[in-house]
Amino acid sequence: MATVNKNSPAPKKSVPKKKMDKEKIISLYMESVLLNEKNPKSVFKFCKENNFEEAKFYEYFGSFEGLQMEIWNSFYEQTISLANNDQSYENYSNQEKMLTFFYTFFELLTLNRSYVLFTLREHQNMMKNLSQLKGLRKKIKHFAANLIRENNEDKKLKVLKQSVTVFSEGAWLQTLFLMKYWMDDNSASFENTDVAIEKSVRAIFDVFDTQPLESVLDFGKFLWKEKMM
Repeated sequence: MATVNKNSPAPKKSVPKKKMDKEKIISLYMESVLLNEKNPKSVFKFCKENNFEEAKFYEYFGSFEGLQMEIWNSFYEQTISLANNDQSYENYSNQEKMLTFFYTFFELLTLNRSYVLFTLREHQNMMKNLSQLKGLRKKIKHFAANLIRENNEDKKLKVLKQSVTVFSEGAWLQTLFLMKYWMDDNSASFENTDVAIEKSVRAIFDVFDTQPLESVLDFGKFLWKEKMM
């Protein structure tokens, strides 16, 4: 008959693995980046530190790069969802829809400002930083293209129709400009970014209409004033 050795250590209880979904993994990743001021060294170590199976990570992401892209995609999807929650949104003009999009998008960025500033300033190579925005670029160009197609439907003459390709690419360049402006904005509640959004959206829409000069000059004066302050 076997006897129990009272001096032997008690067997350790295994800690159950945490249940994970995509949103939880993203949240843990952003928290890890901010607390450690660097990206995790490996997926294995990141999962081990957060007590969940590595296989669970790969259910949603192929790499940290894929996760970073998904964070930006999530900002976009949340922006569209919040905009559509406004019952008046469908009746807005295309310019008002673009304004609503940018105001909401930058509100979300502000809620996650520490992470956004870190991830966009991580590498000296700007192109490497921008690679995580590939999915966002595609989504914003698609959003802008739909707006301009709707606008073109109201124009009978072909010569008055606006270029979907040019407009959508312009909207993406506008996004990059506003992101850089927001990153450098030191005004209270980022009020200057709100002004930049309003003036830039007005300018980009007027460029495709008949009287662009006034708004373009207005936007240029605003940028000049900000640069000299």
